[in-house]
Amino acid sequence: MPDQLNVHLLYAALFAPLAGALVAGLMGSLFGGHMIRRRTSKTVTVAGVSVSFVCSLIVLLDVMKGAVFDHAVYTWMTVGGTRFEIGFMIDSLSAMMMVVVTFISLLVHIYSLGYMENDDNVSRFFSYISLFTFAMLSLVMSNNFIQLFFGWEAVGVMSYLLIGFWLEKPTAVSAGLKAFLVNRVGDFGFIIGIGLVFAFAGSLNYQDVFDVREQLAAMTVPGTGWLAVSAICLFLFVGAMGKSAQFPFHVWLPDSMEGPTPISALIHAATMVTAGIFMVARLSPLYELSETALSVMVIVGAISALFLGLVAMVQTDIKRIVAYSTLSQLGYMVVALGASAYSAAVFHLMTHAFFKALLFLAVGSVILGMHHDQDIRNMGGLGKYMPWTYATALIGSLALVGVPFFSGFYSKESIINAIRVSSVTGATVALIAVGIGLFVTGFYTFRLFFYVFHGRERFQRQQLVNLKTAEKEKVPQGNLIGLLPGEKPHESPWVIRIPLLLLAVPSIIIGYLAIETMLYGTFFDEVIFIDHERHPAMYWMTLHFENAFSMTLHEIMTPTFWLAMAGIATAWYFYMVNPVMPIRLRRKLRFMHRILVGQYYLDSLYRNVFVGSALWLGNVFWKWIDVTLIEDWIISRFFIRGTKIVASFISKAGDIDWIVSNILVRGAKRLGYLFWRTGDATLIDGAVTGGSRMIGWFAVVVRYFQSGYLYQYVFIMIIGLLCLLFWFVPIGLR
Repeated sequence: MPDQLNVHLLYAALFAPLAGALVAGLMGSLFGGHMIRRRTSKTVTVAGVSVSFVCSLIVLLDVMKGAVFDHAVYTWMTVGGTRFEIGFMIDSLSAMMMVVVTFISLLVHIYSLGYMENDDNVSRFFSYISLFTFAMLSLVMSNNFIQLFFGWEAVGVMSYLLIGFWLEKPTAVSAGLKAFLVNRVGDFGFIIGIGLVFAFAGSLNYQDVFDVREQLAAMTVPGTGWLAVSAICLFLFVGAMGKSAQFPFHVWLPDSMEGPTPISALIHAATMVTAGIFMVARLSPLYELSETALSVMVIVGAISALFLGLVAMVQTDIKRIVAYSTLSQLGYMVVALGASAYSAAVFHLMTHAFFKALLFLAVGSVILGMHHDQDIRNMGGLGKYMPWTYATALIGSLALVGVPFFSGFYSKESIINAIRVSSVTGATVALIAVGIGLFVTGFYTFRLFFYVFHGRERFQRQQLVNLKTAEKEKVPQGNLIGLLPGEKPHESPWVIRIPLLLLAVPSIIIGYLAIETMLYGTFFDEVIFIDHERHPAMYWMTLHFENAFSMTLHEIMTPTFWLAMAGIATAWYFYMVNPVMPIRLRRKLRFMHRILVGQYYLDSLYRNVFVGSALWLGNVFWKWIDVTLIEDWIISRFFIRGTKIVASFISKAGDIDWIVSNILVRGAKRLGYLFWRTGDATLIDGAVTGGSRMIGWFAVVVRYFQSGYLYQYVFIMIIGLLCLLFWFVPIGLR
C-alpha cells in the first residue's frame, strides 16, 4: 500500500495536455508556419490527453489504496513571511475529478476528429481543448487558493476562446465575450473572498486555513457584525455562481451553444460549470461554519433547478434545451451543497458528467445528420435514420430523468433525500422546487426525444426554405443549413459513434456501482467535513441505506419518482398522442409562454441597465472629455494653433528680409520710441514743465498773503511767532 503518490505521475497527468496543446498550437498553426500537418496536431493532442487519463486512473487507484499527496512543488514568490507556492492536494475528491475530466476530454477529442474534420482551423481547435483540460486539471489538483485562482481564470479564458472559436460568426464572438464578462462579475466576488481568507487566516494554503477554522468562526469583519467565515463563504460562492452559471449569472451558458458542439459537451459536462461545485466541496470545513452561506446556496440552487428548467420546456434550439437542462441540474448540486450533502453533490456531478456529455455528443450527431440544422421543428422521425444515435440519446435521457438503475436515478434521489431531512433554513422551499423540477425534467427531456426521433418527418419545411433561398439569392447548396430537397438524415461515422457508446456504459451503471462507496462508504471521509450534529442529513441517510438495489425498490414507491414519470408521460401524450394540446396550452398561457421564451427578460434587463448605462456614461466621457476638452481645447486650440505659430516663425526665420524688417527695424523703432517716451518726453520735458508749474502754483498761494490789509498781516505775524516759540521750547516741557 503506497503512502505517498509519485509526484512524477502527477506532473505527467497535468502537463501532458499542455505539451500537446503547445505543439499543435505553435507548430500546427499559421503562427508556427504550419510546421506540422493537421493530422499530426490531432495526434499529439489526443496522445497528450490519453497519457493524462491513464496517469489519472493510476492516481485514483493508488488513492483508493490509501496514498495521498499534499505538498508544494515550487515556490515562485515570498513576500514577508508569506510563501506563494505551486502544489498538489491529491485525495479521493481531486483524484475522482481528474479521472472524470480527462475521460470526458479524451472522448471529446476523439469525437472532434470526426465532427471538426472539415474545419480549416482544426489545429487551433485541438490546441484550445487541450489547454482547457490543462486549466481544469490545475484547478482540481491545487492545494492553495492562488493556484485555484489561476486554474479558475484559465478555464474562463479558454471558454472565451472556445465559445468564440468560429471568428467569422458574429453571434459566436458575442457569446464568448458575454461568457467572459459575466464570469468576471462572479470572479470579482471570488477574489474578494480569497483576499478575506488571507486577511483572517494569514495563509492561502488549504490545510493551513482548515487548521484555524475554529478561530475563523469567532472572528467578525471589522466595523460590522458579520462573521468573517460567512463573508468569506458568501464571496467565494459568488464566484461559484458565475462559474457554475447559477441564477442570475446563468445568462452566458445558453449563448455558449454558439460554439462547436464538442465544446458544449466539454464545458457543460466535466469542466468549467463543475468548478464551482468542486470548490465548495473542497472548502466544506469552512462552509460548515456558516449557516447563512448554506441557506443562500439552498435558495439559489432551488431557484436555478426549477425556473431554469421551465425555460427548457419552450426552447426550439436542440442545443439550448440541453443547455438549460445543465443549468437545472447544477441547481440540484447547489441545493445538495447547501444541505451539507457535499458527497451527494459531487456524486451527482460525476454521474451528470457522463450522461450530459452523452446527450451533448448525441445532439451533435443529430446536428451533423441534419446538416447543421438545430431547430427541432425541422426534425422528427430520426430514429429510423440514426439508430445508434437514437439508442445512446435514449440512454442519456433516461439517466437525466432518473429512471431506476440508470446513473442519474441514484444521485438525484440522494439529493432529494438529503434536502428532505435537512434543517437548513429554506430546505422546505427547496424540496418543493426540486420536486416540481423532477416533473419538469421528465417533460422537457422527452419532449426533445419524441420531437426529434419520433413522430412525422418535418424536413420539408427547411428544404423548401433552402430551395427558395438558393433560387433567389444564388447561394451555393454547400453553404445552406439543413437538408436539401431529396436528402435524408444520415448516421454519423464511427469516430463519432464510439465516444457515444463509451459514454453510454457509465451513464447506465456508474450510479448503481459507485453509490455505496462514494456516498455511504469511506471514500470521502478524510476529504469532506460535515458537522453531523448541526447538519444530520448524510448521517440519517447512511443509517437508512442498505444497498443500491434496496434503495431502488424503496425510491420507486416515493412521490418524487412518480413526478419524474409523470413528466415523461405528459410529454408522450402531448407530442405523440395529442400534438394539438401544446398549441392550445400555449394560447391559453400566452403570458407565461412569452416570459419563458424571453428567458425572464434578464438579458434585456442587463442590456438596458448595465450595458446601456455603460454606453451612456462612455458617450458622456467621449463627448465632454475627448471631444470638448482634449480635441477642441488641448489639441485644437493649444497644440495646433501653437504649432502653426511656431511653424510660421520657423518658416520665416530663414528669410533675411523678414528678419531685417520685422526684427531689426521694428526692434529699433520700438527701442527709439521707448527712449523718446521715457527719456525725452517724461524725464527732460517733465522736469522743465514741472518746475514752471511749481513756481506758478507757489505764486498763486503766496498772492493770498499779500492782500494789503493790516489785520491780515498782524494775524500772520502772531501765527509765525507761535510757530517760533513752539519750535524752540525744550522737548522736556512739551
